[in-house]
Amino acid sequence: MEPIPVIALTGYLGAGKTSLLNHVLRTPGARIGVVINDFGDINVDASMVTGQIDEPASIAGGCICCLPDDGELDVALAKLADPRLRLDAIIIEASGVAEPASIARMIGFSGVDGIRDGGVVDVIDAANHFDTVDRGDQPPARYGAATLVVVNKLDQIPEQERPALLRRVEDRVRERNPRAHIVGTTGGRIDPALLYDVASAQDETGQLSFRDLFIEPSDHGAHGDHDHVHADSVTVTSTGTVDPVRLVELLEDPPARVYRLKGTVAVRQRSNPRHYLINAVGSAVHVTTRRSRVSENSLVAIGMGLDIDAVRTRLSTALQPFDGPTSAAALRRLQRYQAGVG
Repeated sequence: MEPIPVIALTGYLGAGKTSLLNHVLRTPGARIGVVINDFGDINVDASMVTGQIDEPASIAGGCICCLPDDGELDVALAKLADPRLRLDAIIIEASGVAEPASIARMIGFSGVDGIRDGGVVDVIDAANHFDTVDRGDQPPARYGAATLVVVNKLDQIPEQERPALLRRVEDRVRERNPRAHIVGTTGGRIDPALLYDVASAQDETGQLSFRDLFIEPSDHGAHGDHDHVHADSVTVTSTGTVDPVRLVELLEDPPARVYRLKGTVAVRQRSNPRHYLINAVGSAVHVTTRRSRVSENSLVAIGMGLDIDAVRTRLSTALQPFDGPTSAAALRRLQRYQAGVG
């Protein structure tokens, strides 16, 4: 089973974290575990979560990044990582005062099996951000931990002023974090494909999906599949084994606007191919070995506003057949990411 992405959802009070979370939970077929901080600005109805995963995992004691140790968080993550739940993702919604970097470290150093770093989504209030959060000469440190910055509540900004505001946010974020992605939205409605893969199989247990739980019968159709701007995706396949050096170069320096990379590749080790499962979000790269009889390599890039041809070229270069001997140094360069190094 693939490791489950654990996504930190951060943002100041009123920025729209819960709106984003509720939007993601409505995704048809989604199976999401939610870690709730009792002292945070949490408006997700616990009964909604209960219908899918038995009961929500709740973190008590205030700000999640201020717990005495990460043991309580690990207990929650271990519970949600149970393979029987078949979750697509785990989302930690933190309180408004939680520091993204602290939460990212807690996830990164978690000892729970079956999970991986899914990135830090920081939600900001487009109308008030520069009056409340980003007011100093230096950009806030929180930008440095974010993999995705969601500029929410754009509907509160005159349409002709929105491009300038997004550029201003991006310029400030780039001072701290050149690899962070910036997305503008209203009502937290981002494409869930930016965050995780929705399982294609329908729920076989007979339980209601999150979408059924959140939307009243009269509302069906009001929140259709097209209530957000869709992410772009590019898929490239090849056969044989690939060069781990080219692969790592792609993972460490992905094409412009690519937020996630995922796939399966084969690398020659001695005389036999070894198959690796690849997941990369921002600067966080996670590699695991997997047993596979499939000879086809496959990589998928996901992001917003992609140059499709340029992305396809980069992926194709990384997946070019490579029949030469694989050096020990090249293998070590790939395998260092088996620890989820970011």
